[in-house]
Amino acid sequence: MDSRIDQSVIELYDQFAHGHLSRRRFLNRLAQMVGGSSAALAVVPLLQNDHSTLIVPEQDDRLDISQAQWETGATTMSGYLARLKGGERLPAVIVIHENRGLNPHIEDVTRRIALEGFLALAPDALSPSGGTPDDESRAREMMRELDPTETLGRLSAAVPFLAGHPESTGKVGAVGFCWGGGYANQLAAAGTSLNASVAYYGRQLPVDEVPKITAALCLHYAELDERINAGIADYEAALKANNKTYEIYMYEGANHAFNNDTNEARYNKEAADLAWSRTIAFFKKHLAA
Repeated sequence: MDSRIDQSVIELYDQFAHGHLSRRRFLNRLAQMVGGSSAALAVVPLLQNDHSTLIVPEQDDRLDISQAQWETGATTMSGYLARLKGGERLPAVIVIHENRGLNPHIEDVTRRIALEGFLALAPDALSPSGGTPDDESRAREMMRELDPTETLGRLSAAVPFLAGHPESTGKVGAVGFCWGGGYANQLAAAGTSLNASVAYYGRQLPVDEVPKITAALCLHYAELDERINAGIADYEAALKANNKTYEIYMYEGANHAFNNDTNEARYNKEAADLAWSRTIAFFKKHLAA
């Protein structure tokens, strides 16, 4: 975490980012915390994502990149598809974005997964609305307008699409971050052929939905993420009671969104690297041919 950012400021921004505070209330409260409006405006860029640096370049010559489309009811979904060159059949992974839509960071994460030997697809949940806009604030507003049931159905349709892809082995996993982490939990219980699902600091399923889970789960949580962590105990108890296959990890000193290396205030490299290694090992175990 950036030493200039107090934890209370990060928690305030988290409330704003997840729709619990209007922008005006967020800025007013931030100004009170940091000593005035000018100081608040200086802090805001440190809390927002900066997509100027990518870990895997868009033009990495090891990868084939394309846009994919699949149908779900009367809706055409689109997504960012990355895989190693060569056309061999690979296990597939759905990458579910945060509440800012399909942005350059999630495309970068998708390329990272592809380099690990997976057919990686990042759906754009805003496809029915014309796709994710460049304006992050507008994207966040559009995400709030999505119908949760319809959205789950559209993401679920990516499972058979990938299972039947000519470059897929038929094994499909999912990984989601924040908003996408919640859907990674839901997708595990959506009645698809999904084999494994990884949720990064995602909202848990209601306890009565746990018996429907058919995929192995890997759950990553951040120690300082009180909002999400409040649901862990009941969720884990239900997973145990229903004999579900799962792994659960807590990352000491980490904040919500600790994997997002474009966010200076919340990125935690140590936690992110460890969670990533566990994620890839989990997929290689459960998506083996």
